Amino acid sequence: MKTSFITGLCFALSLQAFAQNPDRALARVKYSFVHIKDTTQKNNPYTENMLLVIGKNASVYTSLDRLNRKLVDDGKAKAEPAAPNAPFKPVSQQDYYFFVKENLFFIKEKIYNEYLAEEKAPKINWKTTKDTASFSGIACKKATAYFKGRNWIAWYAPELPFQSGPWKLNGLPGLIVEAYDDKQQVQFHFAGMDKVSAANTNSDSYFYESDIKLPKDAKRTDMKEYTRIKEFSVKDPVGFASAMTGIDRKEIRIGKSMTGIAGPTVTNNPIELPEKK
Repeated sequence: MKTSFITGLCFALSLQAFAQNPDRALARVKYSFVHIKDTTQKNNPYTENMLLVIGKNASVYTSLDRLNRKLVDDGKAKAEPAAPNAPFKPVSQQDYYFFVKENLFFIKEKIYNEYLAEEKAPKINWKTTKDTASFSGIACKKATAYFKGRNWIAWYAPELPFQSGPWKLNGLPGLIVEAYDDKQQVQFHFAGMDKVSAANTNSDSYFYESDIKLPKDAKRTDMKEYTRIKEFSVKDPVGFASAMTGIDRKEIRIGKSMTGIAGPTVTNNPIELPEKK
């Protein structure tokens, strides 16, 4: 079954010309994301189900848990039974867009308003090795790199000719199926893959559209301004909400629905660490 899926996917790739923006989605890859956000609580890592939607030229990486929660909120899916007194679990708010030909990378996030920050795609100096492994029957090769303050190990599939991967990891001659840093504080575990077809585009609960495209209504900005806005919203959420709404800060009641900034709280171990000089 795995062989026929890959054969069909590669056939679709061979038929498609270099895609313009938007790019037709060809496959969806699921990852189990594990992150030790607080190194004083190594036995209590943050976990989340993530999704990578890939086309020939473009990809978007997003939170599968957030998409499924939206389906529940919109009445299109049933909620999973929650444990009594279970706390509300935050989910990642960022979407990461990568365009190979244009060498561009975008981060979309709703921070009261929806922002779209643009930068050049990060260049990762991968070193490929002769090591091999198999993940759910997909043959992979190993590569290593120092990127964003961490030493990364990635397993990529040459038979799946996509240059994308989870988060900001990209640039290998094949889909990045599995990746983690050498301390295993940040891990992306392969959790399945399916081909996008006309039959499942509208019925699939994971992604609504058949094309990968940038949102039209988001406010375009650069990474510097986006970072400034995000830091303001985290350090002073009441002041930020007041600035965005014009409501006096004494009357502000912070809630996830109001600010749109609810999400995983970064503690002492963010994914991106200071680069060594």
